[in-house]
Formats: sequence, C-alpha cells, structure tokens
Amino acid sequence: MYFHGRGVPQSDEEAVKWYRKAAEQGDAGGQSGLGFMYDKGRGVPQSDEEAAKWHRRAAEQGNARGQNNLGAWYKDAQGVSQSDEEALKWFRKAAEQGNAGGQNYLGFMYQNARGVPQSDEEAMKFYRKAAEQGDALGQNNLGVMYEKGRGVPQSDEEAVKWYRKAAEQGNARGQSNLGIMYAMGRGVPQSYEEAVKWYRKAAEQGNEMAQNNLGNMYAMGRGVPQSVVEAVKWYRKAAEQGDAVAQKNLGVMYEKGRGVTQSDEEALKWFKKAADQGNVDAE
Repeated sequence: MYFHGRGVPQSDEEAVKWYRKAAEQGDAGGQSGLGFMYDKGRGVPQSDEEAAKWHRRAAEQGNARGQNNLGAWYKDAQGVSQSDEEALKWFRKAAEQGNAGGQNYLGFMYQNARGVPQSDEEAMKFYRKAAEQGDALGQNNLGVMYEKGRGVPQSDEEAVKWYRKAAEQGNARGQSNLGIMYAMGRGVPQSYEEAVKWYRKAAEQGNEMAQNNLGNMYAMGRGVPQSVVEAVKWYRKAAEQGDAVAQKNLGVMYEKGRGVTQSDEEALKWFKKAADQGNVDAE
C-alpha cells in the first residue's frame, strides 16, 4: 500500500478498479489512466493492446494525454501498427491543446523527418513551447538545439541555460549535458568538479552517457581522486546498457588489467560488442 497525495491509502489494484469504473462510463481521464496502468502492468497484466484501446478512447474524446500516448504507440508500433502519419496526427492534436509531451514529440517528428519534411525551425518551435511550460524534457531538447545551432544561431550560453533548467528538475539528460558543458568549459567556466557533480546525478539515474563520462573522470583523476576501480565500475554500468563507447573503454581496462584482472578474453568480448555497434576504435 502507498499514500497517493491526499492521505488516502491506495494500491494499484484499487486505482485500476476506479479508473475502470470511470472509463466504462465514458470518462476520458479514467480511460487515459486505465491505459497507463495497462501500459505499465500496474494492477493488471501488462498489455500494449489494452493500453492502446483505452488511450484511443480517451484520445477520440479530445483528452490530450490520451492523444499524446496514442501518438507514441503509433510512433513505436506498440499495440498498433507503426504509422508516422497517425503518430503525427495525434501528437499535433495533443500539442495544440498545450500538452508538453505532444509538443516534444512533434518537435522530434520535425527534427527527424518522421511523417513531415525535416525542419529544425519547426522542431525548435515545439521544443520551445514545451520548455517554456517548464517541461524538463523540452528544456533539454531546446538546449541541444542551441548547442548544435539547429534551427537557431548556435549559443553555448543558451544551451547551458536550458540544460540547467532541465537538470535542476532532475532530468538525467539535462544533467549529463550540463556536465559535458562544465567539463569542456563551454558556456560556463571550465570546472571538473561541477562536471563530476552533474555526471554523478545523471549516472545514478541510469544515464549511460553520464556513467561513461563519470568513468572517464575517475580514470583520469579529474574532479575526483583518480581510481581505476571506480572507472571500471561506471564503465561497466554503461556498457551493460549497450553504450558502445563504454564497452570499448571497458575492453581497454581488461586489455591493460586496470581496475580488473587482465583478461584478453574479456577485452575481446567488450571490443566485439562495441565494434558490432560500429565503434571505430573498437574495430
């Protein structure tokens, strides 16, 4: 059991019961909530098909969350046949109601030419709408566009501003990106200690890029006491999530016997994993 904000003991099963009652009476919020529970397998067996069914019912009533979720289902072929056109349709409906998730997804579709002609300017427009609502993912995405100069004039200072907003809300991508800016001294005074701080926050949330970068900081003794054992620990966490750079780095540690017992077999294993993903150094 847990308490759900208002002092009422709740359980997933109880939540499903009440979502279902509302949903079956045609309440769009209940339908969206029930779709979420099926998506996550909370209080019911996980079912993409049931999740898609209830998100559709909510979406067709104009529920913005249901529209955003149904769009995501079409984008990723989850519970429905993949269709960028259908995904775009539902993301646009959600975005037009001010739903930050729909705005972010719509930005993604424009950035990656999914169902629409590629347009960094349109992507920026929708990322900004989400970011200015305080949405952390939108803030990180907007930071990326400023860092890369896509759809806007390149600006490290603007990138840092938006990364920081995302990072301070706990967004792991924003934390990782802010760490990179501190490590490189881009848009902020260079500081390995600040880089380590933000890498660690992201790494502890499971962000593989930050885990690899934190491993690098330990390997080189930047912003932390040098420790090959800690470096290996963080490389391994990222490598096991499939990060090719970390797989290559972990292979190097096994090849040289740094922080682990030397093993050509383990080195080869990790180099091959990285090479299979196209990592040139590993190849």
